[in-house]
Amino acid sequence: MDDDEQDSRPLLDNADPDATLGGKHARNQLEGRLLRKLDTRMSFLVLIYILNYIDRNNAAAARLHGFERDLGLEGSQFASVLSILYVGYLLMQIPSNSFLIYIGRPSLYLPLCMMTWGVLSMSTGLATNFVGVMYIRFFIGVTEAAFFPELSQRMTLLSCGALIASAILDVKWPGGYAPWRWLFFIEGGMTVIVAFAAIFILPDFPESKASWMSPAEQALARQRMLEDAGAEDLSQPGVLAGLVMAASDWKVWWLALSLTSIVLSLTHRLGSLRPALSFANSRHSDHTGERYWHIACPLLAGCAGFLIAMATLNTAARYLSLFLMASSYAGFITYLAWASGSIRPASKRAISLAGINMISSLGNVVGSYIFPASWGPDYRASYSICTFASVLGLLMSLYFRQHLRRMNSEAERREAELDEPKGYRYLL
Repeated sequence: MDDDEQDSRPLLDNADPDATLGGKHARNQLEGRLLRKLDTRMSFLVLIYILNYIDRNNAAAARLHGFERDLGLEGSQFASVLSILYVGYLLMQIPSNSFLIYIGRPSLYLPLCMMTWGVLSMSTGLATNFVGVMYIRFFIGVTEAAFFPELSQRMTLLSCGALIASAILDVKWPGGYAPWRWLFFIEGGMTVIVAFAAIFILPDFPESKASWMSPAEQALARQRMLEDAGAEDLSQPGVLAGLVMAASDWKVWWLALSLTSIVLSLTHRLGSLRPALSFANSRHSDHTGERYWHIACPLLAGCAGFLIAMATLNTAARYLSLFLMASSYAGFITYLAWASGSIRPASKRAISLAGINMISSLGNVVGSYIFPASWGPDYRASYSICTFASVLGLLMSLYFRQHLRRMNSEAERREAELDEPKGYRYLL
């Protein structure tokens, strides 16, 4: 038996895993190698999400180059083409996540879903009428349900997609097909190629066998999960059990409703400010291990923006209010991380996050109707609704924080009574 195997076996059971690895310094060295391997492979997801976003939104670029005319779309039919994708997406969120947990092979399931939506995207270039493109877009949404949504519809990815679309649409392609059809052919084909490569690159779960990790690295990956989420998170009670646990846990419904309220208030998107604030806020939240105030402060800044917009029509003041409103997205993204870390085990979390995402999408639906032209030009009623939604989300989050604090206190008291080592603590 080699040294790696000797090191790997007791990691999860030893009260001092650092000693098993030869001390803190040895663990840090092993951890550094592990993280470099994981970061290299997980960075491939960035490319996948870019293609996911491009394939989902290329109809908007195609619209400017004859998409509507060639398919004979009239009235609100183009809007229906865009929205039908989200019907399939939302309907399949929970089933798709449940199936992923059941097969336990993200490295296989996600690329296969990606290949399927790539082929469907290519077939959009062959569509000839409204009904055909509606069917295609619906099933693109079904297959894309395996991936988490773009959180805040990242404008950086939108800019990337617009540049690619512009390069394709400005070229006269052979074969007698319109440029917008070639847009779907090329971008869908890119997706299929990347999906094939992803089969060999994406990792599975830490407990899955991986040839690119040594036994010690794999055991350390499990240990890191244990330290981050507790022993309960390493258990896999099954899909049905996870579904029952998610549906019967009031915390899941509470998180879904509070996130719906927050999503409703996300009305303004400043492309350059939003990702920068979100990254800085999320990074600081992870560094400090604190969640609530990293959610509350951006939302309070957003409320200040709403109040300024309600109080005046001054251009400079309202321009400032836009920046404050856009900062709310930083809290939204941190909230998603908080929800993920507050639900265990993994099978329950996967289904819960799908349900939370599905329910909170209602905030987007309602939000699209709270700025009618008849309420302008001040839109005081609209901003009042946004303010109320933000405050409600803040109060619900505060109650959730207090509940997690009580659970942490109970865990500390139980460990003291039973003389157990320190276990998992919820981030507050």
